[in-house]
Amino acid sequence: MKFKLGLCGLGTVGRGVVDMLTRNGRTIAERTGLEFSVTRVLVRDPAKERDLPPGARLTFDYRELIEDPEVDIVVEVMGGRDTALEVILGALRGGKSVVTANKEVMASFGPEVFAAAREHGADLFFEASVGGGIPLIRPLKQCLVGNEVSSLLGILNGTSNYILTRMAAGVEFSAALREAQQRGYAEADPRADLEGHDAARKLAILAAVAFGARVKVQEVYTEGIGGLEARDVEYAARLGWAVKPLVMGDMLEGRLSLRVYPALLPLSHPLAKVDGAFNAVLLEGDFVGRTLFYGQGAGGAPTASAVVGDIIEAARNRLNGHNGVGCTCRCEVQVADMAEHVCQHYLRFVARDVPGVLGRAASVLGACGVNIHSVLQTPLERGEAELVFVTHPVREGSLREALAELRREVSGLTLRTHLRLAGVAEL
Repeated sequence: MKFKLGLCGLGTVGRGVVDMLTRNGRTIAERTGLEFSVTRVLVRDPAKERDLPPGARLTFDYRELIEDPEVDIVVEVMGGRDTALEVILGALRGGKSVVTANKEVMASFGPEVFAAAREHGADLFFEASVGGGIPLIRPLKQCLVGNEVSSLLGILNGTSNYILTRMAAGVEFSAALREAQQRGYAEADPRADLEGHDAARKLAILAAVAFGARVKVQEVYTEGIGGLEARDVEYAARLGWAVKPLVMGDMLEGRLSLRVYPALLPLSHPLAKVDGAFNAVLLEGDFVGRTLFYGQGAGGAPTASAVVGDIIEAARNRLNGHNGVGCTCRCEVQVADMAEHVCQHYLRFVARDVPGVLGRAASVLGACGVNIHSVLQTPLERGEAELVFVTHPVREGSLREALAELRREVSGLTLRTHLRLAGVAEL
């Protein structure tokens, strides 16, 4: 059975999709009985030369592509938001199956696009929007759908993970970022990665499927890795921890907690060993227990692998005359305030090296209900010292109040880094 594709975007991922369908087309046909060809290609820049797939027609107007009666499945891998959203909605409203890798659209407009898919009886597949080449969405919607997922913990941004891995080897942040850009792991403007927004979008999508909840990306508490220094990674190692850019989701007493920030994991934890640009997600289900998904979370070839898998699934559905499961997010769930989250904290201060500073700081923290688990003190130049406190588990809101009190009561003490230790639920 032959299917024709409308391909929106011929960049790294789009070219990867074409390459996979060309190189592995015979294998795909033998395994599935399906053949695919790209009949139309949508691009933004008319002046750029492109090597089109055989027989494909180039267009600069998305309406020509989604309204083409020859196009069976629309594949959106162009990125961005507004035009991509119009492509997806327009295709679904026309009854065409859609495969997308667009995390920004799915995180911000998920309910809208799922409603369009349901109303017009069209398929919407988005495996590549979360973990690149790692299968996550389909296993949750099919293989694990009978489980109640209580928690997920993962690394979903390869850029940040690569930078922190290099910092663990003694490379400073700025140098590690340049390396990531040179290797193609980071964009020229890396803010979405470094500030945690990319990971937050992926968590919003993944959490909606895993917990069956309607999640808005604005509800995900988000911090990036930009404030970290190599010495923080060094201190963590001395304490027996690794710093990782984590996404975390927990369902506790009917409330959902969603968080993205760099956190400390014990060196014995499986995610502490996920290095470089690799991604991983650890899920906890009531029947399956703990399940670990690991692989390349970005890049043209791995992402194309997920896109092609969705294309095949969409074609099978069309052939069999039924639609696949769209979003499993059916319920409204209260998202917990970050101020209520309880965990241990890592605090690195620079203080004037005078008698009593450490004691006064510990006293103020203790008076605010923040108990100290361990302390590291390192002399610096120019009459300063570096203090690293690791607290006992404490409510986030209480810690914030204690830090504000420290600023008022202890002069000559400057907070440089605040990190959290992965909580009991994540371990």
